[in-house]
Amino acid sequence: MSTTRQFPPGDFGSEPDGAGITSAGPESRVRALALGSASGIVPMARDFTRQALYDWGWLPAATADRRAAAEDVLLVVSELVTNACLHAEGPEELRVSSDTKMLRLEVTDRGTGQPAPRTPHRAGRPGGHGMFIVQRLCLDWGVSRTPGVPGKTVWAILAAPA
Repeated sequence: MSTTRQFPPGDFGSEPDGAGITSAGPESRVRALALGSASGIVPMARDFTRQALYDWGWLPAATADRRAAAEDVLLVVSELVTNACLHAEGPEELRVSSDTKMLRLEVTDRGTGQPAPRTPHRAGRPGGHGMFIVQRLCLDWGVSRTPGVPGKTVWAILAAPA
């Protein structure tokens, strides 16, 4: 998994204002949720993503593999948003983008740090598993920064279910 390859945030379509739906083509879908100073941010992000998965046909899942793929997406959303809350001065926005082959999650925050899985990973210890989970479940993940703009976008890509 890479943390050095730079994908621009929102490369699936134009930036929507606040929460909304944007279409970047017939096979691509984009949703964005402004998080800012909301309370209950992690469950809100999961619910928002779950609704997108329903609207895009990932849920209800017809097979165990499809159900597992949707649960992986929701877990990664939880981890990325939680990390922004704990380590990056809070999340600003969640973007969920999908096409026929993959789903991309982006969490924009105000932090300056660089997320990374803890090394060595110690499975038996509490805490510190977030980016390890992201690394294990995703095809790729990384961090995008815009020069001169505070904060960053942590992105993750998961395969669409077959």
